[in-house]
Amino acid sequence: MSTVAEPVMRVQRWSQMDFDVREAWLARGTQAIFDPTLAAGIRKIVDDVRANGDDAVCRALARFDHCEVAPDRLLLTDDEIDAAADTVAPEILAAIRAGIANVRAYNERVLADADWRIELSPGLMVGEQTRPIASVGIFVPSGKGSFPSVLVQIGTPAVVAKVPEITVVVPPAPGGDGRVDAAVLAVARELGLRTILRANGPAGIAAVAFGTDRTHRVDKVLGPGSPAVQAAMLEVQRYGCVTQMVLGPSESLILADDSADPRLLAADLLNEAEHGGDSASVLVTDSAALIDATEAYLVEQIALLPEPRQGYARASIGPNGGAVLVADMGEGVEVANLWAPEHMQIVARDDEALLGRIDHAGEVLLGQSTPVSAANYVIGVPAALPTGRFARVSSGVTSRTFTKTSSVARTSDAALGQMAGSICALADHEGFPAHAAAIRIRMSSSSKEP
Repeated sequence: MSTVAEPVMRVQRWSQMDFDVREAWLARGTQAIFDPTLAAGIRKIVDDVRANGDDAVCRALARFDHCEVAPDRLLLTDDEIDAAADTVAPEILAAIRAGIANVRAYNERVLADADWRIELSPGLMVGEQTRPIASVGIFVPSGKGSFPSVLVQIGTPAVVAKVPEITVVVPPAPGGDGRVDAAVLAVARELGLRTILRANGPAGIAAVAFGTDRTHRVDKVLGPGSPAVQAAMLEVQRYGCVTQMVLGPSESLILADDSADPRLLAADLLNEAEHGGDSASVLVTDSAALIDATEAYLVEQIALLPEPRQGYARASIGPNGGAVLVADMGEGVEVANLWAPEHMQIVARDDEALLGRIDHAGEVLLGQSTPVSAANYVIGVPAALPTGRFARVSSGVTSRTFTKTSSVARTSDAALGQMAGSICALADHEGFPAHAAAIRIRMSSSSKEP
């Protein structure tokens, strides 16, 4: 007797989803990050590190990672970094170098016009001066595997931005003596990063946010991770350490019309879906036939995944994401903008026209020859991107993430004279006599008092 394969995709029709259903679908992983119970637990860890420093970091490693590390071993030595990096396979090292090269080139272009000046009117010059943030902490997750690509994607822009002090936080392998992923250390060595802290995620983030006996305090900390990691980053902001909002559970949305190849759609939906059970993978299309064809390929392809990836994918494409059938591609664009995906792919006859209408997405990949996996590793575009609809208000991690600007202006006597009346009028209206006097004294000395 033949058996019918279990469906993979949850299929919904946009016009039949009521307000509550839409809101729940749009919310995805953000509920976990902002869960009050999680926040309370993370606050205890953060407060322990703030009060007790390295000892608290070691306690967190023992409690959550079952890893015994003494305080004097929290920072990796140069010998440890080099010995581990030397064990990385040549093909992995070549891939790391390819990724770094493209990410470096992209981010150098990002900063190419960082300093600028223009003359708004004769004698009035304005502009910006860009400088790196003084110190940053970069978190590289390791709970579900080895992720050297994360350090490629975040560390390279920081190096391009010339951040003087960069601390890398990496959880060691659970249940061991503190061993850190060799491929991540190979990336660090390629980038010249030598300050590497082995620490549990939330405790490590607190360590660099506050500083301990062995770690310096940083001005900004960022990196993707679990809800617990993101909650820790939110918590340390209360003490003045800035973070990037929000690099949570992975998510992707593919906007496709009936020109798409369903076999490739299935493969690309599984790409982000395999990250974790809290990820979300979505297909938005105006073709019911395409949904059916993609489902058939998903059934085939998901069966080839090992556990736990297969279970992650079923959650991501099932209850967390799935297919949304829209009336037309115009409605598809509206749905995509509402969902504001971390990763977005457009597979349609006129993808450029649709791109022009996408306002909210961490990245947009055009065509089926531009899969998310390529962007994650070597294309060069940012892969550390805002999740949980934060693409509506923030951007992916680039060299700009690690810089800040100072505005610059110069005014000639003649240009100041042209503006003096306006300045004094506003100063008088707002009740700031010293503001006005600073202008009038200059105009008086030049016999041009406004």
